[in-house]
Amino acid sequence: MERLSTQDASFIYLENEYNHMSIAALAIFEGPGPAEGKIEKMISSRLDMVPRFRQRLRFVPLDLGLPVWCDDPHFTLRYHIRHTALPTPGSDEQLQLMVGRLMSQQLDRTRPLWEIWFVEGLSAENWGMLLKLHHCVADGVAATDLLGILLDKKQKPPKRKPRPWIPEPQPSLYQLSASAMTEHLTSPRKAFQAARSAMEAPREAARKLRDFLDGLNSFRDSTKHDAESSLNGPVGPHRNWRWHSASLPEIKRIRSTHGGTINDVVLAVITRGFRALLQSRGEPVDNYVVRSLVPVSVRREDEHSQVNNRVSAMLAELPVGIEDPLQNLAAISAQMSEHKEHHQAVAGEILSSLSGLAPPALVAMGSHLFAGMEQNAVQTVTTNVPGPKQALYAVGRKMLTAFLYVPIAGSVRIGVAMFSYEDTLTFAVTGDYDH
Repeated sequence: MERLSTQDASFIYLENEYNHMSIAALAIFEGPGPAEGKIEKMISSRLDMVPRFRQRLRFVPLDLGLPVWCDDPHFTLRYHIRHTALPTPGSDEQLQLMVGRLMSQQLDRTRPLWEIWFVEGLSAENWGMLLKLHHCVADGVAATDLLGILLDKKQKPPKRKPRPWIPEPQPSLYQLSASAMTEHLTSPRKAFQAARSAMEAPREAARKLRDFLDGLNSFRDSTKHDAESSLNGPVGPHRNWRWHSASLPEIKRIRSTHGGTINDVVLAVITRGFRALLQSRGEPVDNYVVRSLVPVSVRREDEHSQVNNRVSAMLAELPVGIEDPLQNLAAISAQMSEHKEHHQAVAGEILSSLSGLAPPALVAMGSHLFAGMEQNAVQTVTTNVPGPKQALYAVGRKMLTAFLYVPIAGSVRIGVAMFSYEDTLTFAVTGDYDH
């Protein structure tokens, strides 16, 4: 039995009939598709490396504590691995529509929170594999690490055999409640230990406090003005999904020539897209910004094997009112440098860790309040996840490309996820289907 972190649990509390808090990665492989059963064997041989795949959520009575992960005594691999096919000729648009429909369906909370869809009938005789999992299981970086665990780094890797597994006994309602109460009793002690550590290292504690307050002020300055547009509003239960690909070496050349970071260049590209979108709707763009939540990984190098959420965020104001693309890039580079200087991501990380001392009921309330506040503060979410630089394989077939799916929630009707693989950077856009 392992308790969810506050950040992991927030994605559970945020979910409702309209907010589907699942993320996904769609990988396209060279054809032909593998014979039936090969995908199951591949996943089965790696289940011991991903304990979450055989665990389900258990909720504590009366919300006395955050939910916990427990082994699922009824785990069946075939329930989680699904097969489907596109009608001929299997176009990209058909695949995108299918993924949108699959991501509009919530995962069954009575079972482990993941699915893998094996998709046949793609163009050029390729095939696809959609990994869908709940955001409470992993963030984008952890999901990418998970993809590296499930797939092979060599076309003909050594064979792995499934390891025996015996599920641990299910905790009773009394045990769930008692465990939560025990943790509440130890929370003050943890807070005291943290305070004592700060007293022993006063300069470091002072620096962290200064960075935290600086980051909070930067967040406040970024959200003090509303930025209303058709990008915000009521969100329905259905999703639309589209993608595009770009050359990573070309993006690196732009960065080398004009300055900034790769992420700055990517944000500039997205800014141009939002400018064109708003103009196509007849909405003014002069002196206008699209405010985007930009997730920032705070995962240390030694945490890459952990399947969980370790993410903070910054707020970027995408200057869609600037027509010249180079001026656009310069403005974004200057803005992101300022955000880093003022420690926005540091403030978000500290707030997340402090929320671990809050009762679960307050965590749930805070998640819903955040979703409600988004309509005044955030128009979109844009996440850039670095992927593997070397080729990956599934049952001997090379992965040609991959696209990420980012969920939308609250009043945010559109989100963009970027993913790099070898020499390609992909953009995948999630939208509310009705808008």
